[in-house]
Amino acid sequence: MEESLGLLKKIKTAFACGEVDIRTYSPLTLAYIGDGIYELIIRTVIVERGNRAAANLHKKSVKYVNATTQAAMAGVILEDLSEEELSVYRRGRNAKSYTTAKNASVSDYRKATGFEALIGFLYLQDKMDRAIELIKLALERLEIEI
Repeated sequence: MEESLGLLKKIKTAFACGEVDIRTYSPLTLAYIGDGIYELIIRTVIVERGNRAAANLHKKSVKYVNATTQAAMAGVILEDLSEEELSVYRRGRNAKSYTTAKNASVSDYRKATGFEALIGFLYLQDKMDRAIELIKLALERLEIEI
């Protein structure tokens, strides 16, 4: 029986990506990949909840994929993070970015960047179960139904 590879391993294999120590990545690099992974998770859940027009799908996803919501999510899971995860979150939150969110405070934007960095870190460690667990926990604690 063939063992199923995770998405990350499949991508690395298909594109002949070498091994990299992810601790060398900047927090903004982790946030960059984490933003995409978080959005993929949210979009997947929305699509699985029902087939709709693309405009409706986008409208629904924007409610969850924004700095304000991500900052709130970060706030309710901090106590559940390991020391390493908390360190990654703080590095992302404290990173000096040259961009800001259009519709969020600087504080929320920074917290959201920390949250995205954490999700990116977990993805690059091939710990998607943990990333999904934290996202689900945050949504539950904020009483957000997708």
